[in-house]
Amino acid sequence: MAILLGVDTGGTYTDAVVLDDESDRVIASAKSLTTRPDLSLGVGRAIDAAIANAGVTAGNVAMVSLSTTLATNALVEGQGGRVALIFIGFDRAELARAGLEEALKGDPVIWMAGGHNHAGGEVVPLDLASLETEIAALGPEITGFAVAASFATRNPSHELAARDVIRRVSGRPVTCSHELSAALNGPRRALTAVLNARLIGMIDHLVTSCEAHMTHLGIRAPLMVVRGDGALVSAALAREHPIETILSGPAASIAGASWLTGEKDALVSDIGGTTTDVCLLRDGKPAIDPMGARVGKYRTMVEAVAMRTTGLGGDSEVHLIEGLDTSLRLGPRRLVPVSLAAAQWPDLIHDALDKALASDAPGEHDGRFVLPMWQETPPAGLDGREGAVAARLMFGPLKLADAVRTRLEYPALMRLVSRGQVMISGLTPSDAAHVLGRLDSWDGAAALKAATLFARRRNGRGDRITSGPQDLAKTIIDQLKSQTVDCLLEAAFDEDHRDWCDESPETLARHPLMRAGLDGHHGIVQISATLGVPVIGLGASAPSYYGAVGERLGVRMILPEHAGVANAIGAVVGQVAMHAEGSVTSPGPGRFVVHLPSEPRHFTDREAAISTLQTALSEEASDKARQVGVEEIRLTSEQKLSEVEIEGQPMFIEARLRVTAHGRPRIARD
Repeated sequence: MAILLGVDTGGTYTDAVVLDDESDRVIASAKSLTTRPDLSLGVGRAIDAAIANAGVTAGNVAMVSLSTTLATNALVEGQGGRVALIFIGFDRAELARAGLEEALKGDPVIWMAGGHNHAGGEVVPLDLASLETEIAALGPEITGFAVAASFATRNPSHELAARDVIRRVSGRPVTCSHELSAALNGPRRALTAVLNARLIGMIDHLVTSCEAHMTHLGIRAPLMVVRGDGALVSAALAREHPIETILSGPAASIAGASWLTGEKDALVSDIGGTTTDVCLLRDGKPAIDPMGARVGKYRTMVEAVAMRTTGLGGDSEVHLIEGLDTSLRLGPRRLVPVSLAAAQWPDLIHDALDKALASDAPGEHDGRFVLPMWQETPPAGLDGREGAVAARLMFGPLKLADAVRTRLEYPALMRLVSRGQVMISGLTPSDAAHVLGRLDSWDGAAALKAATLFARRRNGRGDRITSGPQDLAKTIIDQLKSQTVDCLLEAAFDEDHRDWCDESPETLARHPLMRAGLDGHHGIVQISATLGVPVIGLGASAPSYYGAVGERLGVRMILPEHAGVANAIGAVVGQVAMHAEGSVTSPGPGRFVVHLPSEPRHFTDREAAISTLQTALSEEASDKARQVGVEEIRLTSEQKLSEVEIEGQPMFIEARLRVTAHGRPRIARD
């Protein structure tokens, strides 16, 4: 019997599941709170509990596979380290394209002359001495570097040279854009590299935590990580390219949903603490997004499942919409539920809530707390106001009103939040579920006090927004259901591939006719609406909310056993798929250039050029697969030929090749 261990680290919980590879059955599972800043605690507790529940020996575990939503959550919430972009051979106007400037969020950009033309020829020599000076002048707060050069996918030499200088001078991780995508579109490659550099520290910390606990238990099996397209990659590759783990958790959940239910066609909706992820399962497989993974505001060049990710989860922030009537909105930011914070710091939370409840009119920040995410000392590189806020948090969490003394300090606090250095605790749907008795995981008394305090807020008419905490909790849960329905309808319209008069999926999901159809309007006009496929609800909280969602949509709602650990299950049922991509271009008649990872090679025969590229990519993909332990490699290849007709004769423009090496990862055996 081969024992497989799947681990999924989400924003709130870390799950672990033990599978029997031969009988394809779940032996045991376990959950533990995700522990920040020390992820190893939550990972270790989940693994220990799952192994103990399974009654197996840790040394007999044959493979460990990890999926995570941490990268996805970080992008949705705008978190991550501070980075610097080395932008080579681009005009300054390019920074405004593809959301690159917004993604940088004021982080430094070093502009360099250089780069290559479309044929791979050098435009201007790269001034490495100047680059070294500029790198040395940056402060210690830079946690990683992104390098993007013009036409680097045709000739990566300038990116590679810049990478070597940065590593030597700074010692920090460096992401080159050509390593993440073989496609053109420099600004989008730069965006993907920036996001990758921002995530490196977070994913490295997670992988290190998992590896350390495996060593502690005596598990000598290989550690794999789920990529965004559902394939497995080595932990080493995930460390270098953490951007490829965006949608890792959702991709694993799709694999888990298919494995658990056997359904071939369905919408899979996975609700976590931070996000709701929806994907269409067709013929038992998820579609791959041809445009590249989109998470939050950003369209990356990372190949991933065609997933719609929305900042909506059990721990979403509850917003009161200003206006005459009472209206709530959830997300996209995740808060630490008050009930969870009270379980860890009961004296602080209850004392603050009790004092706030003594007043009939709650203050602007009453019921909110600031939790530092560092272990001993605050992070380096803080500005004056950030440093002042951090200094007050030296001895632990505080009421938000005590952490922030002036309105000018509030933006500084939000910058600390965006970098993941602190978290805010406040009222969430998880707290509402405690108030209604649907959840009893944490401190229900604290949830009741926080809901009572929030319910005392006033709308534009001067009236209290609800009659009390139970009424407020029900309103929050109803809002969660309503926004979940919108998520599912958006995904359904997006996948329907019908001309809907150029209306967006977001508009169609909220259209009055759609609402009337869901209401089953039967007047002079009769309208009905439903989904054409069932919905598979995943996530620990899905049973609490998704029954009503299915009723609203008039669709069969499937809530499988082990739905709460579907991501961890999906992490160990996948296969390795390592890609290698390249192109052949023609700068003139009878001239063909093969753009290899090392350098361009020139040919006078088109077929010889394509054959050379095919061989090189096959070797590259196979080598990547062997490095992660695949023994029986299966190769598949795709070729896209671009030609135009001139005076009745075909003219070669470009050939793009992609080779994939597939196979099951090596399973450790005695």
